[in-house]
Amino acid sequence: MSVTRSATARLVAALVVAAFVLTGCGGDPLAGGADTDPDVVSIGSGNFTESQLLAEVYAQALRDAGVQVENPVAIGSREAYFPALQDGSVDLIPDYTGALLTYLDEKATATEPGPVYAALGKALPPGLVLGKQSSAEDKDAVVVTRETADRLKLRTIADLAPHCSQMVFGGGSEFRTRSDGIPGLAKNYACAFKEFRTLDSGGVLTVAALAGNDVQAANLFTTDPALREKNLVPLADPKENFAAQNVVPVMSQRKASPKVREVLDRVSAVLTTDELLAMNAEAAGPDKPALRTVASDWLARKNLVNTSP
Repeated sequence: MSVTRSATARLVAALVVAAFVLTGCGGDPLAGGADTDPDVVSIGSGNFTESQLLAEVYAQALRDAGVQVENPVAIGSREAYFPALQDGSVDLIPDYTGALLTYLDEKATATEPGPVYAALGKALPPGLVLGKQSSAEDKDAVVVTRETADRLKLRTIADLAPHCSQMVFGGGSEFRTRSDGIPGLAKNYACAFKEFRTLDSGGVLTVAALAGNDVQAANLFTTDPALREKNLVPLADPKENFAAQNVVPVMSQRKASPKVREVLDRVSAVLTTDELLAMNAEAAGPDKPALRTVASDWLARKNLVNTSP
């Protein structure tokens, strides 16, 4: 079903308003847009933990440097938060290079971090710019249990290929048809699974099915805390079926001052996949600390904020 641009804008506005109400934030819910103070940066994110964590990291690092920043707002999927960035409802979002490139250009063929980042810079709509990408990636992976990896001596998807026909694969419904999902594994690795079982997209159902051997391989993400908790093994992808997914700040050019860029680039310089995985694990831990606490602790550990009394 098609949605008009005005309807999309109303939907985004409603999502942002609702997010502010739920988080108890005051003031204009669309502050940071075209009619607001040009010195205030408004930050949006996806509606999942990692994206919200990254938005908190950006917000606190910028605030510590003297930049006026509003509390981050979890807007929704990319289909909601990217239009909000374009129309000025928010000024800054954390995103992932490969996924955003595909969103903007379905015909993009780059897979390695450098070429993906370069192609993304060219594909961005006017008025938007990229900060430096980090080495941290949250990308798709084909995952097996440690027992399966050891028994079959699996390190890569290529090692898995001879065994695919005896395995049930689990993942979100979109993985069955998208170009780097089941079709990509067949094309690049000649891997044809016995069965595809529709579960959730990198979620608890998939983890449970894999851990319980209801499926023998699955699509999860490289920064999922379950990889450590359940001793799961993401297989290497030597043929680059999955494009690079480096974390990158995307922002309105009019808010991308030298100070803002410098702060965000310092964050990107020290953010690694292991650091991102550790933050996700902390946020998902038994104590369930607030995301802003996880973000502030990480910034302090990496000496990215002033911790002097």
